[in-house]
Amino acid sequence: MAEPLLDVRNLKIGATVYPPGEPPEDITIVHGVSFTLEKGKVLGLIGESGAGKSTIGLSSMAFGRGGVRITGGEVFVNGRDILKLDHGGLRKLRGDEVTYVAQSAAASFNPAKTLMEQVIETCLLHGLCDRAEAEKRAVTFFKKLGLPNPETFGNRYPHQVSGGQLQRAMTAMALCPKPDLVVFDEPTTALDVTTQIDVLAAIKEAIRDTGVAALYITHDLAVVAQVSDHIMVLRHGKKVEYGTTKQIIEDPHEDYTRALVSVRSIEHEEKQPTPKPVLKIENVTARYRGTNFDVLKNISVDLHPGQTLAVVGESGSGKSTLARVITGLLPPSAGRITFAGRELSREQTARKRDDLRELQMIYQMADVAMNPRHTVGTIIGRPLEFYFGLKGDAKKKRIQELLDEIEMGKGFIDRYPAELSGGQKQRVCIARALAAKPKMIICDEVTSALDPLVADGILKLLLNLQKIEHVAYLFITHDLATVKAIADSIAVMYRGQVVRYGSKSDVLAPPFDDYTDLLLSSVPEMRLGWLEEVIAHRKMESAGN
Repeated sequence: MAEPLLDVRNLKIGATVYPPGEPPEDITIVHGVSFTLEKGKVLGLIGESGAGKSTIGLSSMAFGRGGVRITGGEVFVNGRDILKLDHGGLRKLRGDEVTYVAQSAAASFNPAKTLMEQVIETCLLHGLCDRAEAEKRAVTFFKKLGLPNPETFGNRYPHQVSGGQLQRAMTAMALCPKPDLVVFDEPTTALDVTTQIDVLAAIKEAIRDTGVAALYITHDLAVVAQVSDHIMVLRHGKKVEYGTTKQIIEDPHEDYTRALVSVRSIEHEEKQPTPKPVLKIENVTARYRGTNFDVLKNISVDLHPGQTLAVVGESGSGKSTLARVITGLLPPSAGRITFAGRELSREQTARKRDDLRELQMIYQMADVAMNPRHTVGTIIGRPLEFYFGLKGDAKKKRIQELLDEIEMGKGFIDRYPAELSGGQKQRVCIARALAAKPKMIICDEVTSALDPLVADGILKLLLNLQKIEHVAYLFITHDLATVKAIADSIAVMYRGQVVRYGSKSDVLAPPFDDYTDLLLSSVPEMRLGWLEEVIAHRKMESAGN
């Protein structure tokens, strides 16, 4: 039997944490994980945030980020233990034998240098080839990865290409040195479902054509199933299950793996619209100040009390801009918006307090939506004091009631955001919105930054709260699985226009226009061969491509 390219034995990884007001404490992040990876094969590492996926992936480069350190075990690459290499040996390993593709390409490229300069940099630094050969390699990978105008693509700067193109450029940068192993760290998580398909297909084809081995890190089992030969499921730094992709998808042995396979199985029965909508948008057109083109064009949709309107489309389609217009942050140039029977002022500053109170918003990134120096109690208590004048015991009692509603109970009122998980932070943002007793909440991609299991819990919570509070949701997303789970009606947006609108059952029933067909077909399915099937039958390219 051939020696494996990567052989990880009893890997242990730790870190030191500094709890507020307490002495430093050493903790273990990865608990004795072992696995092997052969040349030309792909191993998927899957699990929720904090499972240790990225930490284990980076160990294949003998690297620990953010104070993380490898405390035990062995990591063999091409037959030698890389944990025993000196500084020079590690420099040669990283970028020559092992390369890395980060989750956020936008944050990983230098905005002041062309893409070509950055793609070929590793080849030149390691003396793998001269500049002419390096550029030739780069153009070859630009072609292989389906990038536009591959001969001149490298002359662009990072801001001049789309997110999907930038992610593929980073893949080209990782493949250019012709490494033995590439670590893909959630390379499609930040992308629209339509763009994700293009990047996934390009990565899979590049791996097949180059024969490179890969670790593919993600929290989406449906995505990893399309590119991996084997899958290792992780939780709390421990190996839960390991097997072939077919076995993990079709016959998972562990309860946690079965939960990952069955995620997004929420059944939501579509509700019929009431006679009067709570929100009526009529022929709204809008553009940003200083520009000469409309980002919204003649939008007309309704949202009814106690129901959910899902606004769907890829990045740049105008979804979040529509939310800005509704909230008054971007005045429309034409059209009108009626809310709770009264016409809303175009500017937020001209709106009455009841308009502000009854129309709330929950943001995509809970991390940046809360003041890190305020406790949970202070964050939820602000709207209670501002809108209702609650103070003292009355305010504290209402805060606790809201915490109970979001299923967080006691013990959280004095915590700070840094002491909460991603799902808990988003629940606090939901409680803050509910504190104002709104008639409508705009949910702007509220689950896109969360793990599938955590996102599932947030969707169930929102549905339960809707039954209790009879609040209406305008739910902005690019995830059709979320739409199917929560929506009563759907508006599909493409380049600033609504191209399909109606009840969920009507919008999701054929015949479809080409763009709606592209969106629906791009939702990853938990079955082998799905990716190739989608690429073969799609009728149009994504806007991000």
